[in-house]
Amino acid sequence: MTCTVCNFPLSAGLSAWHRTCRRCAYESASLAIAINDAAVHDVVDENARELALRALRQQNFRKIVALAREHAAPGARMLLDVGSAHGWFLEAAAEQFEACGIEPDEGVAQHSLARGLPVRVGFFPQVLDAGERFDVIVFNDVIEHIPDIRAALRDCHARLPPGGTLVLNLPSSQGLFYRLSKLMARLGLRGPFDRLWQVGMPSPHVHYFTPDNLAQLVQGEGFSLRHQSELQVVSADGLWQRLTMVGQVNRVSAALQYVLIRAGVLPLARLFPSDIMVCIFSKR
Repeated sequence: MTCTVCNFPLSAGLSAWHRTCRRCAYESASLAIAINDAAVHDVVDENARELALRALRQQNFRKIVALAREHAAPGARMLLDVGSAHGWFLEAAAEQFEACGIEPDEGVAQHSLARGLPVRVGFFPQVLDAGERFDVIVFNDVIEHIPDIRAALRDCHARLPPGGTLVLNLPSSQGLFYRLSKLMARLGLRGPFDRLWQVGMPSPHVHYFTPDNLAQLVQGEGFSLRHQSELQVVSADGLWQRLTMVGQVNRVSAALQYVLIRAGVLPLARLFPSDIMVCIFSKR
């Protein structure tokens, strides 16, 4: 296997499914995608997930919409949200753009459709008509789940006009939480590392990037970097639900993690790079 970014041979990582690039620091996983597999979906409490993520995601999405408006070409109107999930970004974008979403998870998509949101059920770009084009394409916590990421970037390039805007919001391997999870994995405590890769969930992560190697990858597919910044990764609101929304949770362990994060990690996290980055590119 070779690196998706720089084509250097990948090295063994911290698990049988984990690989790293010693040249550019890209990380990959050979985890299976199981969207719409009912058995896998049973491990996720979607109600708890919604409670856990709503407040922070909505706050971050408002920032991303403002950045998209700032960096989009004058007059840009049509926006596509790939992997629109609960529809929170579509709601935030509606005041600035004519937004529509694509969501492959049938259950989540139906929930959004029931709320009257403009969502198509399926995968990008297959669910789009052949001639459809957009001024802005956004991936919120999605691009890191797509195995053939270069093909996805090429599809985005084809669907955007010259100067069109690509927005990527995704985890960063330079973040404090991810670095701590790797340290714990090396000490034999694999839970946090597996959790950040979303092992056993319907759509696990298959890539982890730094800001630099992500820019290298995307610029190699015909885009120019316009903006990079960080977003808040976790807050006290919804933290308990986030710790307990997957699988058969040990409540004592979850409670200890909750206290540790609230008392120690959250204050410390302000001193280190965030685990979420947002990067904006324009089509050359």
